[in-house]
Amino acid sequence: MINIGIYIYDRAEVLDFSGPFEVFSTATRMCENDTPFNVFLVAQQLQPVVARGGYRVLPEYDFSNHPSIDLLLVVGGVHTDEMDKSDVVAWLALQATKAKWVASVCTGAFLLAQAGIITDQSVTTHWEDIADLRKQFPALNVQSDVRWVDEGRLTTSAGISAGIDMSLFLVSKLHSKPLAEATARQMEYDWVKSNA
Repeated sequence: MINIGIYIYDRAEVLDFSGPFEVFSTATRMCENDTPFNVFLVAQQLQPVVARGGYRVLPEYDFSNHPSIDLLLVVGGVHTDEMDKSDVVAWLALQATKAKWVASVCTGAFLLAQAGIITDQSVTTHWEDIADLRKQFPALNVQSDVRWVDEGRLTTSAGISAGIDMSLFLVSKLHSKPLAEATARQMEYDWVKSNA
């Protein structure tokens, strides 16, 4: 079983974490005799997180009590305050050294870069933030007009709904393409299988 820890924070984009959560939990539900994924939300503190639009979410874990994380997924939203929190940046950097895989949705890429998890790889983010990511982290090879970028251990996606496409891709990569296809069908989601 792969433990998937999704890092959330105040003013995170709702679909950035809800979309991937739905993909991995639905994929697990589709498996009758297997539990391929254990997906959970992690926040800095164990208290309600107020995401975009006032959407209140209670994370299952905080930095002090979460299980080991095999796939660390960092979401986007209003990320700038998070970049200035040294304990958040340190936690992300530590978890990335322990995890087998790291992924981001939307502006989560900024947090990965701030933590030194991505340095010169090919990555992407929301179209609106491409120029800022290039400017703030010029060593990165920031791709535009793609749904996600797969760099082996690291996968980054464009904004919001692109995180669902990336998560289905990760299901196909970490388990099987048939499971990813069955998951998309169960979700009644038109999966964009190409990252272009």
